[in-house]
Amino acid sequence: MRYSQMLLPTLKETPADAEVISHRLMLRAGFIRKLTAGIYSYLPYGLAALRRVETIVREEMNRAGAQELLLPMVQPADLWIETGRYEKYGPELLRFKDRHDRESCLGPTHEEVITDLVRRELHSYRDLPVNLYQIQTKFRDEVRPRFGLMRGREFLMKDGYSFDVSDEQADISYMKMYEAYKRVFSRCGLTFRAVQADSGAIGGNFSHEFMVLAETGEDTIVVCTACEYAANMEKAEVKVVGPASSEAMADLEKIETPGKRKVDAVCDFLGIEAANLVKTMVYLADGQPVTVLVRGDREVEEIKLKNLLKVADVVLAEDKQVFDATGVPTGYLGPVGLTIRLVADQEVVLMRNFVAGANEKNHHLKNVNYERDFQVEVVADLRKISTDDPCPVCGGRLELTEGIEVGHIFKLGTTYSEKMNAVFQDSDGQEKPFVMGTYGIGVSRVVAAAIEQNHDENGIIFPMPLAPYQAIILNLDPKDEKITAAAEGLYTDLVSEGVDVLLDDRDERPGAKFKDADLLGIPFRITVGKKFGQDGIVELRSRKTGESDGMSPDRLKAELLARIADEMVK
Repeated sequence: MRYSQMLLPTLKETPADAEVISHRLMLRAGFIRKLTAGIYSYLPYGLAALRRVETIVREEMNRAGAQELLLPMVQPADLWIETGRYEKYGPELLRFKDRHDRESCLGPTHEEVITDLVRRELHSYRDLPVNLYQIQTKFRDEVRPRFGLMRGREFLMKDGYSFDVSDEQADISYMKMYEAYKRVFSRCGLTFRAVQADSGAIGGNFSHEFMVLAETGEDTIVVCTACEYAANMEKAEVKVVGPASSEAMADLEKIETPGKRKVDAVCDFLGIEAANLVKTMVYLADGQPVTVLVRGDREVEEIKLKNLLKVADVVLAEDKQVFDATGVPTGYLGPVGLTIRLVADQEVVLMRNFVAGANEKNHHLKNVNYERDFQVEVVADLRKISTDDPCPVCGGRLELTEGIEVGHIFKLGTTYSEKMNAVFQDSDGQEKPFVMGTYGIGVSRVVAAAIEQNHDENGIIFPMPLAPYQAIILNLDPKDEKITAAAEGLYTDLVSEGVDVLLDDRDERPGAKFKDADLLGIPFRITVGKKFGQDGIVELRSRKTGESDGMSPDRLKAELLARIADEMVK
């Protein structure tokens, strides 16, 4: 492609509303232009990068035995009502009515649609297993779209769905996708981790997220330095270390703590560590109060609590709501004598002679003990993990790092097939619900994540597999016939060899061309300028390393082909 003929409007200044690196660089490099909040037009250079990701995804999905189809973006509300998600999904689901007053929605995902298709077309165990996928635009009406393609309302996604006869066969399909996803992101040239994750609004009982490691990631993930364990914060399992304390139980004692409502204030007043105090926190679980006990130096992980209680939403109660539910001011709650629903983190039941609120203003209790002084409905892992905790798999050291979610796979079981009566006949002639899995890749987000992970102060540094062009040729003097002939000759020869080349033939200053080449992040820059006019030498420069070599055009062709082949991840 010739730069002079291409719609590639680069910007010198960063737009004021661009918050993260990928958003800034995509705008500056002419990838995208904003239409409205969270919705972007893809210009030719940006679309070329998306197509690179699509190609890799298609190849690996097909290699894993999945079949591509294309489903409607507009979905009838009736299907979502069948599964109970029409209201549960919340305001991110864009609902509307057509001219006949029929309710529909724009697809944020396609579990209902694919299940409806399969229940109509597949009827026997002989039809299974089957894995179907599409690459299509999705729409989620984000309350606060931000970060460009990282958190947009309209985005490009690969979503796939597997249907099996049993849990055991579904596990096989799941692991095929797990391995295929690892190949996809490896081939994209990304540094990533597969982490255990919460299934969220999609449902199901097991899932993995694929996270690109980047400082600007929206999610914090926990990784073990000694083994392959990795998990999202909300999913990370806390391994309890050591048995319950063997300290003798002391007598319960009520003490006055005037005005001491906060953990730090109580601990300072009593001269104790926060690890010797238990916080009593009231949450509203689908609007109903429930009390959670957690050690004073720990924090409740609300996703764990929501999953334990099997509710759609948990929210920390406000002061008035706490008083209405318990009759006690916030800061003085404790488990002894509390009459509302009570659950406890597993660490609390191992503690001995701890401090807790006395359920009376300006008072706390000392020497509180589980079982002797109070009971709970259930004991579970309910707190956020920390780097002080051991790896739950091997006991090794944990680290926290930032990540960008680019893929998510779920074991759905029969969540959708049972609700939608999607069944098949097994080998005994009995009707059984399909056992399902669902698998998503944010195609547009992969490109943004790649830029977040690969850039410098001058612009993008594309991994070779995702680069819209593999090389850019800079003609530094289009008015010089000898230089222009050499640049044109190189361009023709490289294109004939199958290299994707952008020829910068614009009548611009050399400095502007160098800056644009760095901004665009094309892996190799070929400069044809004065050195060629004097010595017949052209320059080959790596965007990633910054290293430059002067050589003849003939040698450059062979060298470039070898370097491109070396950087393509198979």
